[in-house]
Amino acid sequence: MVLEIKPIVLELGQIVAGPTAGLILADLGFNVIKIEQPGRGDIARYLTGPSEGHFAFFNRGKRSMTLNLKTEEGREIFLKLVKRSDIIIENMGYGTMERLGIGYSVLSKINPGIIYLSIKGYGSGPYEDRNALDYPIEIESGVAYMNGLSNKPMRLGASIIDIAAAMFGVIGVLHALLERERTGKGTFIKIGLFETAMFLMGQHIAAYQARGFVPLKPMNEEGFAWAIYDFFETADGKRIFIAITTDAQWHRFCELFKLPICESPDYSTNEARYQRRSELIPMVAEAIRRLRSDELIHVLRQNGISYAVLNTPWDLLNDPHASKKLISINYRQKQIKVPVTPLESDTIRYNDADPPELGDSTEIILKELGYS
Repeated sequence: MVLEIKPIVLELGQIVAGPTAGLILADLGFNVIKIEQPGRGDIARYLTGPSEGHFAFFNRGKRSMTLNLKTEEGREIFLKLVKRSDIIIENMGYGTMERLGIGYSVLSKINPGIIYLSIKGYGSGPYEDRNALDYPIEIESGVAYMNGLSNKPMRLGASIIDIAAAMFGVIGVLHALLERERTGKGTFIKIGLFETAMFLMGQHIAAYQARGFVPLKPMNEEGFAWAIYDFFETADGKRIFIAITTDAQWHRFCELFKLPICESPDYSTNEARYQRRSELIPMVAEAIRRLRSDELIHVLRQNGISYAVLNTPWDLLNDPHASKKLISINYRQKQIKVPVTPLESDTIRYNDADPPELGDSTEIILKELGYS
């Protein structure tokens, strides 16, 4: 499919899920117009503390237009926009779009080719009218249980469910665009945060049944399938995670670090090593502690053994690999760097336009619609 004109996206998004879908489409070359309430806009504009800067990340590459959708004039302008648009994204509360008179049933009559992405707390079913946020969904779907400890469910370190729901939504939108090429018709796509989280928990739902309905412990208690899959401290105090996942890797590792058990049949297989972790891990830790982090990393990398340095998110600003995946934008008179979408292709040009000021493109878009 060749799209000579950039498809127009109208994003009625708040905070994370809707804006993430808009961000991904903007990076794919779509013309994303963020529709915001006059005088207020996206709630994310006003987040402070550890959430300050969220708006900058999720809204790069968009234009902002303010419209009061509760007024006749605002709805009239919005409907004119819909006639010439390709995609609607919204993550408003349940029933909000219908109450405003701009739900899919109305918009599809005005523009039969419109593709309408609706991201809600829950998909169709008994819970569909419940409002929800990322963390409550993590709790209810089992994510917080699997991520924490038995007596202490824990939140993930980012808005993973919101972001994953947006990604699934974009997949649905791209599929709908292909279908529209064939049929000429748009469609309604609904994504639930709960259903997204449930999909992410699919491996554990399957494991519970495959193990004869035996409950699983949280992953931080159950451990992992491999004997060496853990953090180790180096001579200079750095924590390095090392993963040995095959017997061939183990024998290479064992010889490199001159462990006294290399030829022992008691450690020849992962299963045998796993049973003897209480003796194995201190032995490996002692060997690792003799090396500085740079020495250890060099040995592991040269020999194809998986490792990871324990970083904070802000450490990535100076990481030689990660820093190449950042672009610089202006936000509140500051230059900040943010990650681009993780797609590498000769046909993708990341949109490095600054996040919009509230309503900064309203007049331009009105002129495009024929208003003077």
